[in-house]
This record gives sequence, structure tokens and C-alpha cells, in this order.
Amino acid sequence: MRSSLHETAPQPASLTPEPAAPPSATWQRVANAADVTPDRPHGHSSPGGEIVLGRTAGGRVWAFEGRCPHQGALLSEGRLDGDVLVCRNHGWRFDSETGMRAGGSECLRPCPVREDGGVVWVDTSGLAPAPDVRADSTRLRRVRDVPGPRGVPLLGNTLEIDFDKFHAVLERWASIYGNVYQLRLGPRRGLVVGDRGLSDHVLRERPHVFRRFDKFESVSNELGVLGLFAAEGETWRALRKPTVEVLSNRRLQGFYPIVRTVAERIHRRWVGHAAQSNAIDIKREFENFTVDVSAWLALGRDVNTVEGKDDVIERRVREVFPLLHARVVAPFPYWRVLRLPRDRQLERALSEVRAWVDDVVAQTRARLELEPSRSAAPESILEALLLERDAQGQAFSSAVLFGSVMTMLIAGQDTTSNVLAWTVYHLCQDAKACERLRVEADRVLGSAAVPESLEQARALHYAGACVNEAMRLSPVAPLLYLEAARDTVLGDVALSRGAPVILLTRPSQRQGQFGAPAEFRPERWLDEERGSLQHDASAHVPFGSGPRLCPGRSLALLESRVALATLFHNFDVESASGPVTERYTSLMVPSGLDVRLRPRKN
Repeated sequence: MRSSLHETAPQPASLTPEPAAPPSATWQRVANAADVTPDRPHGHSSPGGEIVLGRTAGGRVWAFEGRCPHQGALLSEGRLDGDVLVCRNHGWRFDSETGMRAGGSECLRPCPVREDGGVVWVDTSGLAPAPDVRADSTRLRRVRDVPGPRGVPLLGNTLEIDFDKFHAVLERWASIYGNVYQLRLGPRRGLVVGDRGLSDHVLRERPHVFRRFDKFESVSNELGVLGLFAAEGETWRALRKPTVEVLSNRRLQGFYPIVRTVAERIHRRWVGHAAQSNAIDIKREFENFTVDVSAWLALGRDVNTVEGKDDVIERRVREVFPLLHARVVAPFPYWRVLRLPRDRQLERALSEVRAWVDDVVAQTRARLELEPSRSAAPESILEALLLERDAQGQAFSSAVLFGSVMTMLIAGQDTTSNVLAWTVYHLCQDAKACERLRVEADRVLGSAAVPESLEQARALHYAGACVNEAMRLSPVAPLLYLEAARDTVLGDVALSRGAPVILLTRPSQRQGQFGAPAEFRPERWLDEERGSLQHDASAHVPFGSGPRLCPGRSLALLESRVALATLFHNFDVESASGPVTERYTSLMVPSGLDVRLRPRKN
């Protein structure tokens, strides 16, 4: 029998004084005074909206609306630079005295705040809910009134879709029916949205107005893998806090030796491939690299799949997400009455990985009990989650812990490895860009085989530009699945609660927001070299946007720079395959991408 969502655990007695009564009905208790410090921002979610709080060096507490006016990122996940609040998304800086953005006209709305009896109270009455996005038309359409492919009763458009090319089918229909059209997967009728403005609104207004498909949460719950990716509401908030903290930019310095060790191992592996002149599946190579880094940071465990030390991770984790995704997009929950071979494969994989993770969790719990000092600075996401409590003060259940671990392993392996594979694909088609990447790696690394420090990795600016450009042309997440969390309006379309909304991420990244949009031009991401190339970085959302911006973004970009520099600094890389095609599994993956490595001649 699966565990319930929460498991009780002994809780320390509260040291917080009994709070005084609120000044009025519009005031909310948002924090204990001791939790609001000058070191980092503090966040609180209220029915009126998100709030960010901080304390000046002089001891004054301040509070503002908690979302960045740019793309809605949670400002509580940023940092404090003295009395300046810095957004983690694009680095916008806000004065904590006035809320004004440095170098811009944007201003955060302030919230009256008071500190009384060890408690911080905030008046949130000034934070009105964001308005729905409406077109100029005064007449709203229903979803069924929006153009789209015709479909058939009950099954909708399901029979017209090749799910291996799902993203390409939806993009093709956008060229026929427009940037907003209706789609039916089974009996559910929803919208496909390729319009950038509407997409930005949907991502910004999560989780109050839009949320992930409820099937992500229900299927994940059913399989016992509910983690940060699929969770909603208070469970998501409780899981996100320690995850963001462990993966924050300021922690990368301490993590870098792990990244370097795994890079040294993959370099040795590639030396062997180059000596034999083998054609290798470069995506599989990057999967080993990224899952080793992810497992070390998520679990504090060196699984070392690069050298074949842990075959549970090697064989099983990569099976789970595509099979789970197949259930999410299925028009009906057929597996409840008929289990297909792929369903039995999924259950076997999960059973084997669950036994492995349960053993790691037990070992981590024992280590925390033996070394209580680790609680002050957890060294892995699992440690942080074991120490964290949810909104009700309860420890996370084994199901939630397992789901969170799976989220880290799958996200770390699938997304970053595919980004790297697509980057290699584009570089193999562009000798000039490949040579420039190599020149930079030679200059930064010198005689070292891999970047030896975080500073060296961060100096690989052109490598980072190549990654950004590959993500623009070949986004690994071309589709984002959401639904209306309440009755709302999007453009001139009225959406009922639960109406699906699928966002197309690639069209806006291959259009007029970028000069020469169809060309691989990494220099567009270098400020000093952009020249006349039109460039709108805010149209580029490879890690999502808004409050659910991917917490692993900084780590993924760091891994990508290190892996690319290690590959092109040490080896000549040439394509060893025929045409490479796009295949959709849950991400857009390159099919048929083999390369041959040869030792560098110079």
C-alpha cells in the first residue's frame, strides 16, 4: 500500500511568540520576524498574490509585490545586494526603499508592513489580481468557436496525430489555423497557443490562473512519483523552496568539483572512443554525464554511470518519463482496464528504481542523525527535503521524496543531454562556429583537459552562446501543457476551469524577434558582437518563465559549457550519421545523431 501524501514526524516546540491580533481584516501574518533578514529575500503566498519581504541593514522590514514585472519570476528566489533586490531571471534590480527598477521605469507595488511581537504583518489589499488578457473585441468566443482541425466524435483529433511528431503536427496546424486554434484530445477541447503575448501571460499567471495539466499530477500520484515537476499548490511551494536554495547560483562554487570530476571521467571515456574511431550516440554520452551530475547533487551519491558503476540508473531512469508522458496525453486512462507491454515496462522500471531510491533515502536519514551539523547547510536536495516541512509542519512522505528524486534525475538527464546533443548537431553543420568554440576552449583551458574551476567554466562565453542558439532553433521543450485553474479569458476566448492550453515555444523564437531567424548565429547572444542582428531575449524561454521558472537553469547552463569545452577542446568531432530527424517523446530529441571522435591533431 502506498504511503499517504504526508508522514508525521516529531516537531520541535515553536519558539515564536503568540502573535498579536491583526491590525485589520486586510492584514495578514506573513512571517516570523526572525525569518526576515538582510541576507536574502523572504517570500509569502497570499490569496491576494505573491509578496517578497526583506530587512535593511538598519533593521527596517520592507514588503513589495512578489513577482518581477518583466516575466513574473518570484522575487523571493532572487538575492539581496545590499539594499537592492535582484531578480534571478534576467537580473533586474529594484531599490528596496522605493521599489523602482534601476535603469527602467518599472516599479514594484509596496505593501504596508509592521512588525509586532516577533511577527511580521503585511496589508495585501493593494495587490489586486492581474486582469485577464483580452483582445479589443467586445465579443468573447467559446473554445468551440475557434478554428481548428475538425476531428471526430469522442476521439477528437487523436487519430490525425503522429505522436512521435506531435510538436511538428501542432506547429503545422498553427500555420493553417493561426496562432490560436482549438484542439481535441479525446473528449477534452482546448487551445493551442503560438502567440507570444498570450503565452507570456499564461506562464506569468501560474499557479493561480493556469496550472499544469491535471493529468500530470493525477498520473504522477497514481504511479507514486509526485515531485516538483507535477506538483501544484502547497506541495509545489514546499518542494520548490529547498530545491531552489540548493541549486542557487551561490552554491555552484561548492558544487563545481563534482561537475569537474564527472567531466574528467567522460573525457577518459571519449579518449577510448577516439582511439577506436567508434561512431557513438552522442546523446547517450551526454545522458551519462548529466545524470551523474544530477544524482550527485540530488542524492549526494556518486552513481558513476559514465564508467558503468550503477546500472539501475543507466537502464531504468531513462525509460520512465517518456512512458509517463504517454499516459498524460492518452485520451482515456486505458491502463486501468488493459495493461499494454509499455505499461508493464513502466511498472517494472519504477519498482526497481523505487527500491534503489528507498535505500538511498534510508542511508541519508541515518547520516543526518549521525551528523546533526549537516542540517545547517544540506549538501544535496534529498538532505534539504528530509529537513524541510510542508505548510502543515509535516515531513514529506516517501512517495513525495521518491517523486522529487525522480524529477531531478529525469530532468537533469533528459533536458540537458538533449540540449547538448542539438548543440553538437548544429556545430557539426557550421565549421566556422565550431572553430571559434575550439579557439575559445583552447585559450581558456590551456593544457587542461577540462575546465578546472568555476571561473574557467564561466569564461566560456561563446560556448554558452552556442547552447542558447541551439535551444532557440531546436527547443527540447517545444510544447508546454497547461490548463485553466479557474474560469478566465485568454485573448478573446473564454476558458472554463480545466480547459487545456498547449503553448508552442518554437514559432516565436524563429520569427522576426531575431535577425536571420533561421540561421545558427551564436554571436547574437554576445552583447558586444550582436551588431545589426535584431534580438529579443525575452522571447527565448527554454527554461519556462514566470513563477515556475526551472530551478536548475544555472546548473544546466554550467554543465553544458563544461561538456562542450571538454568535447571540442580535446577532439575533432564529425558527423557519422545520415539525416538527423526530430522525434517527440515528451521532449524533442535528435534521432540518428551519431558522431565520430578523433584526437586533436594539434
